[in-house]
Amino acid sequence: MNSNMTVTKRSGERETIDLDKIHRVIEWAAKGLNNVSVSEVELRSHLQFFDGIPTEAIHETIIKAAADLISPESPDYQFLAARLAVFHLRKKAFGQFEPPKLVDQVNRLVEIGKYDKHIVEDYTAEELTILDGYMDHWRDMNFSYAAVKQLEGKYLVQNRVTNEIYESAQFLYILVAACLFAKYPKETRLDYIKRFYDAVSTFKISLPTPIMAGVRTPTRQFSSCVLIECDDSLDSINATASSIVKYVSQRAGIGINAGRIRALGSPIRGGEAFHTGCLPFYKYFQTAVKSCSQGGVRGGAATLFYPIWHLEVESLLVLKNNRGVDDNRVRHLDYGVQLNKLMYQRLIKSQNISLFSPSDVPGLYDAFFADQVEFERLYLQYEADTSIRRKEIKAVELFSLMMQERASTGRIYIQNVDHCNTHSPFDPKVAPIKQSNLCLEIALPTKPMKNIEDPNGEIALCTLSALNLGAINDLSELEPLADLAVRALDNLLDYQDYPIISAQLGSMNRRTLGIGVINFANYLAKNGMKYSDGSGNNLTHKTFEAIQFYLLKASMNLAKEQGACPLFNETTYAEGILPIDTYKRDLDKICDEPLHMDWEGLRSDIKAHGLRNSTLSALMPSETSSQISNATNGIEPPRGLISVKASKDGQLKQVVPDFDELKHQYELLWNMPNNNGYLELVGIMQKFIDQAISANTNYDPTRFDGQKVPMQTLLKDLLTAYKLGVKTLYYHNTRDGASDNLDDITVVEKEDDDCAGGACKI
Repeated sequence: MNSNMTVTKRSGERETIDLDKIHRVIEWAAKGLNNVSVSEVELRSHLQFFDGIPTEAIHETIIKAAADLISPESPDYQFLAARLAVFHLRKKAFGQFEPPKLVDQVNRLVEIGKYDKHIVEDYTAEELTILDGYMDHWRDMNFSYAAVKQLEGKYLVQNRVTNEIYESAQFLYILVAACLFAKYPKETRLDYIKRFYDAVSTFKISLPTPIMAGVRTPTRQFSSCVLIECDDSLDSINATASSIVKYVSQRAGIGINAGRIRALGSPIRGGEAFHTGCLPFYKYFQTAVKSCSQGGVRGGAATLFYPIWHLEVESLLVLKNNRGVDDNRVRHLDYGVQLNKLMYQRLIKSQNISLFSPSDVPGLYDAFFADQVEFERLYLQYEADTSIRRKEIKAVELFSLMMQERASTGRIYIQNVDHCNTHSPFDPKVAPIKQSNLCLEIALPTKPMKNIEDPNGEIALCTLSALNLGAINDLSELEPLADLAVRALDNLLDYQDYPIISAQLGSMNRRTLGIGVINFANYLAKNGMKYSDGSGNNLTHKTFEAIQFYLLKASMNLAKEQGACPLFNETTYAEGILPIDTYKRDLDKICDEPLHMDWEGLRSDIKAHGLRNSTLSALMPSETSSQISNATNGIEPPRGLISVKASKDGQLKQVVPDFDELKHQYELLWNMPNNNGYLELVGIMQKFIDQAISANTNYDPTRFDGQKVPMQTLLKDLLTAYKLGVKTLYYHNTRDGASDNLDDITVVEKEDDDCAGGACKI
């Protein structure tokens, strides 16, 4: 290489390129890593240098050269590339590698409007100096390359127009902690901040996109999921659309319950006119969802729910289908189809399902959620009444249509509304669960609004985070982490703003949280267990028992200090009923693990002191935030030991955690023979999880005759999930064969950012 080659500095000056300096930086980044070659990175970089190359381009070229070398043989290049990327990021943010003092960073960013001014109002310079001492900027060196690029792209405070970056990761973590515990008493809050900072910066607790990107900035809306229910009136439909616009603009993922809207041809205004049916209103909601882009990157996203017995269901099931014309399709929403035991019984017995307009069958829609015995009584009564408009269809035909559309689009989701209400923290007679959200893990009460200012409506919000199962060695370690996560998220409820009164009242009255897990695949691999063969069933039972127990205990302790949530009386917990009392007993046939925690002691404590939070747990997708923690996604098996995700920075390679030790222990998704083992694990988790689970079904057509998955297999999996008490099913994934190559253990995945740009995920 020509040693007289020049580099163009930021000031525009040119000087001779300093190859020794470049060598020293790469050598520094390679320290302690295995099977990485400094000279190989240099060689690949030098080939792309040119005379007059800008300083910034030199950094980016070196980083990309290291990232391109990530492979199964040399996975540590992901850390070499990450360290080089951190070095570059800090130079851009601070003009030097050494970060500024916290007090200087805070003052500067408050002054330019990037940090919330409350930080300097709530904390003295002396306290900020103490917090500065808690920070360990060398924890930046534990990120993988994909994590640094995600931080840079989504989480760090920046100007997205000029691409200026203002902070590095440890400032994010310490300031999220400081904001969330700002209102704690001065004598205890610094200790909580330190413990929470340590937990999040060492990846033991994972935070969702809205919290990581938003807490510490002047924006104050951090709930990941928003559930909005619509009544069968124009006023309520308009209020629903207005609410959608407000929350989409604040990056939340939306669930819309529109199942009560009457069917096409129903009489309105005393028979003066025919109702136009569901489609025009679904299109209206779609327009509302897509009206605001999220951070200028993409439109919002939502899932709309309706019951399988709705008179228009045959038209509704094909709304996402690519065939047909725009007039009879609403393709930019996802859909959740609501089922219950009676519908499954009709399928099993090869009987018919009667379809009704909710407006023609008084009480039926409400009973569908609140009272299964009453629903069946009314359903049979209305079926026997020949004066009521209805259509009959063979159950197997209707279920097959639903599963066919689920298979072809991947995005027709399933909600078992009876499980959502019989195995629930809420009393279905007073606070029924009528819907979920985009990612199918939130199960909370809602009430329709008459207008946007209606204080009697209820919009449900859920605030998320997750515990990293791969970061613990003993289940007892979960107790302090559960306590920190519950306290932090509970504080967030008071810290954030609420643009709609019915959302504020719902949040303040119920104080719902959804704490889940990441890195479950790593956890199974560490323990030498698989998804598919039942070997992980008992460990999963023990683990999720401990998680739910410690979360409930933390919320009970918080209720002792600050009082129970105002609507605690609408929970089954108030009656002393726990998840261990209401689960599906079919689970006992696949898992004989006994209970290990003192549930009776906890039961009496909860009855005596209440709970600060109506819900504590939910298992969500976590594609992006798992990357930050160098963890596997939620409870999902990895598709390959190295995943390659498309992003605006090109392809980001990420290696599964503990690759060298565990590469032969991971069970990869497409090596699993069927969905049985996975669904059993989900059922065991659901025994303890008080909300729901974003559970996927996965199919490899090459395993079947004619490379087509039989309908019988799809229906069997659906019935298995129901039998095991699973509340919701999320994606239907089909292996296309083109995107993975198991010979070199590499897969190409598009980033799963369906839920409003990651808003509904953590």
